[in-house]
Amino acid sequence: MLVFLWLTVGPLGGCVSAPQPPGVPVAGNAVIYVVGRGWHTDIGLPVDEVHAPLAALERDFPGIRFMVFGFGERNYLMTHGNGSGEMLTALFPSKSAILMTALGAQPTEAFSDEQVVALRVTQAGVDRLAELIWQALEKTPNGAAQKLGDGPYAGSVFYASGETYDAFHTCNTWTALLLRDAGLPVDPSGVLFVGQVMRQAGAIAAVQARQYQ
Repeated sequence: MLVFLWLTVGPLGGCVSAPQPPGVPVAGNAVIYVVGRGWHTDIGLPVDEVHAPLAALERDFPGIRFMVFGFGERNYLMTHGNGSGEMLTALFPSKSAILMTALGAQPTEAFSDEQVVALRVTQAGVDRLAELIWQALEKTPNGAAQKLGDGPYAGSVFYASGETYDAFHTCNTWTALLLRDAGLPVDPSGVLFVGQVMRQAGAIAAVQARQYQ
């Protein structure tokens, strides 16, 4: 969900160049996924590698194998962008939400019509991702993640986030920051568009593929 892109430069925004990721990608045994879904990106974690407290989100989904998280402006995300008012609101600092999708299959299968990139990270990288996503969630008085409602399709849930969404801190900025903090050589500076995230993720995946040949 990238309202800023739609309102300012339209589909040409996907062609904006992004810096190539510096350094050599870390080689780890865990695999995470970056999903390019139209205007926005999601990040997927294997539940077998996720520990408490984020693992608590698995309880309502028996058989879940992956948790996929996407960040967005709260009103826009929960109304699926059905009004110009929500689009304009998303340009300015506003409340955010995180959509979690529970998958029983590989993200490459579940999102077969989308761009999906698999990246290797260390277990410490997965732990850091899980920690940061948990920190981004608003909590109830008893310390549980604050659920806002069911998501747009089966196996998805909206959670409240305490982070601020605006035109310069989008879902794609959020994803890039998480990847960097997981130990991957992603440069989040200036990242607003989905293509900027996916190009860097793809470049890292290509280097990692050569390492594991």
